[in-house]
Amino acid sequence: MTENFVVIAEARADQGKGASRRLRRAGNIPAIIYGGTEAPQAISVSANEMGKHLKIEAFYSHILQMKVDGTEQQVVLKDLQRHPVTGLAIHADFLRVQAGHMLTVHVPLHFKGETIAPGVKTGGGIVEHHTNQVDVECLPKDLPEFIEVDLSNMQVNDSIHLSELTLPAGVTLVELKHGNDAPVVSIHKPRGAVEADEETEEGDEAEGK
Repeated sequence: MTENFVVIAEARADQGKGASRRLRRAGNIPAIIYGGTEAPQAISVSANEMGKHLKIEAFYSHILQMKVDGTEQQVVLKDLQRHPVTGLAIHADFLRVQAGHMLTVHVPLHFKGETIAPGVKTGGGIVEHHTNQVDVECLPKDLPEFIEVDLSNMQVNDSIHLSELTLPAGVTLVELKHGNDAPVVSIHKPRGAVEADEETEEGDEAEGK
């Protein structure tokens, strides 16, 4: 992991909806740090600085350096609430990282080879992404920034499932532990093309071809 994210925060004593509204009016976001052996800690972070971090994809799947009133600890972003209209962050949950303890984190998928996949290039198919991220379980030292999905050999009607992803050493998929081998991406013909093919087949059958 090449990125190094530092989040500056302040401890906050006031809690509740009223206190959260006052924080947001002052340009801050209410948040909480939890996990590990310490008690949960209510904090506030700058909305402006947080907004800059949230524009970077890697921020969501990296171990972050959290500084609260000068005291530093390692965390990951566990949950983020956004305003339903503006899309701006209104609350964040951070989970403390412990070196020898497993983490469960959302990790983005990076798709490559879409334009050269035979199903697209010569088969006239289109790519459908069923998900753009997966939940992984691993030790902090093994946390990947992203997982790559190679479509370069896919034909029309092919799919890549969770069990077919290439994972770094020490990383497992949470969904597979629960027996859910869902599709990640597939290539299929556009609906109009499928209907045209079906009409052609029906016409051929009617003519006895």
